Amino acid sequence: MNAVENVLECHALTKRYGRKYALNGVDLTVPRGRIMGLLGPNGAGKTTLMKLIVSLLRDYKGTVAVCGRPPGVETKRMVAYLPDHEFLYPWMTIEECIALFHHAFSDFRRDKAYEMTGQLGLNVRDTIKTLSKGMKERVSISLTFARKASLYVLDEPLAAVDPSTRDKIMGIILDNFDGESSILISTHLIQGVEPLFTDIAIVNEGQIQLQGSIEELKRGYGMPIEDLFKQIIR
Repeated sequence: MNAVENVLECHALTKRYGRKYALNGVDLTVPRGRIMGLLGPNGAGKTTLMKLIVSLLRDYKGTVAVCGRPPGVETKRMVAYLPDHEFLYPWMTIEECIALFHHAFSDFRRDKAYEMTGQLGLNVRDTIKTLSKGMKERVSISLTFARKASLYVLDEPLAAVDPSTRDKIMGIILDNFDGESSILISTHLIQGVEPLFTDIAIVNEGQIQLQGSIEELKRGYGMPIEDLFKQIIR
């Protein structure tokens, strides 16, 4: 694949629930080799956008392309998705979750999953139901990044974890980012997570209000990203 290829392209993307617009004319581009923060308050449309990208929602207007292909069976093999809710079977051990992912995804690297769970201080013999929310998030991150995907889509992975766990998760993401793929991470938390991103897109009320690289936006607006976010959302 071309190194400058856009891993994700959305044009005039619109999704309605009845009369309410969840997304209204969204244009979003994520080039290969970038980590984009999708920033916005709760209810801004971030989760709807991610579900469209990973083919969990249909009936929309506009276009979505993952590596040049519309969302569907083929793109599911290219995208590793971490939803904003718990999805692991509570009765399984971490080791059994690793085995399940190894069976389900041809690009899953079991040795990588064991390596990351070890780095995050997890005991693979523990069952999911015995873990705290932060520990479950560590498991989910490990399983997601053990895949060799073109696009990683993470919905609020840092929302409900303590600062120590957040820093460890950010470390795992950065350590396992190889530049051949891209990462899209939604969050309503800005403070402390800016170093994770190369680019941001600020979304509010179903529209992209601003998009660009961190460095260009800082130079152009002359203020920290957190202040810029607050100004736009306000």
